[in-house]
Amino acid sequence: MKKIMLLALLPFILFSGCKKSAGKKSVQPQKISASEKKPLVGFSIDTLAIERWQRDMDIFMARARDCGADVIVQNAGNSVDAQKKQLMYLLDKNVDVVVVLPKVANSLGEEIEKIRAKNIPVIAYDRLILDTEIDLYITVDTEQVGVIMGTELQKIAPCRNWLCILGPQEDNNMSMLLKGLVSTIKNPMSVITEIFYTQGWNYDLSRQKMLDVITSGAVPDAVVCGNDAVADSVITVLRTYCPNRHIPICGQDADIVACQNIVRRLQDFTVYKPIVELAETAAEISVKAARGENLQPFLRELKTINNGTAKIPSVLLAPSLVKKDNIDDVIISSGFHTYGEVYME
Repeated sequence: MKKIMLLALLPFILFSGCKKSAGKKSVQPQKISASEKKPLVGFSIDTLAIERWQRDMDIFMARARDCGADVIVQNAGNSVDAQKKQLMYLLDKNVDVVVVLPKVANSLGEEIEKIRAKNIPVIAYDRLILDTEIDLYITVDTEQVGVIMGTELQKIAPCRNWLCILGPQEDNNMSMLLKGLVSTIKNPMSVITEIFYTQGWNYDLSRQKMLDVITSGAVPDAVVCGNDAVADSVITVLRTYCPNRHIPICGQDADIVACQNIVRRLQDFTVYKPIVELAETAAEISVKAARGENLQPFLRELKTINNGTAKIPSVLLAPSLVKKDNIDDVIISSGFHTYGEVYME
């Protein structure tokens, strides 16, 4: 099931340069004359050590190539300094557009200003870049992810003690998720008693935090996790130290392990982010921008998000709740994971 809601005109985004047929996708690669320069897309990504980002990158690269472009990928390996240097490398390679998934939201201002000074568009992917002007932000609506988490969690754990084990505090998506989560708490009996930020998405730290909480005797009524890998690290602790007590847990990304944990009733729900649509749409827009085609009419139609410097045109895709009773429809029917993968058959 593909549930996409753009806060703008989706048909305008899926450009005719990469044609899709109804049902099964049929890609018609671009024909490029000998005199035409092949578009070159530069992609700077925070890390490829996470299952989610590996999948995004594979889809993005395949779609961009289907659209007739080449892609240079730079993996910063969780290092801000490396990402800064790699952005300058992309500038030196004369790329036509730069797509960035930032390690730290407000760390790349100088580099991005240099890139844009050369009239190279900059697109933020999944995480908003703060405090410097960029051309476009494309993501899944992370604030809505928090709304889904808070709304569903109050149905199953309307208690006073919610523990949040999120990702790094410098990841702007965690702020947006928390904003959405808090906005749903209308019942004064539902209280977030602690927020822990997992530095560098280091799952040993999230596991240790859960162990410290449990061994202190402060057993939470529910655990909100920054992603599904954090949720799995929490589950490993709870299965050892609270084997006879179910504590509701939620995450996001619909990783395969999370889907398996949901059908095994170890994790209550996750939030599915339409990664295929996100990566493909980002690739299509990037290639369009790389060709120098006029995107201004499209950009004017988009919702804008203030990043501290400017109102950034933003494409927001809608996330979906995934739990045991709808996992077949949302995850398996869409082809995101197979039945055999989810049910381990």
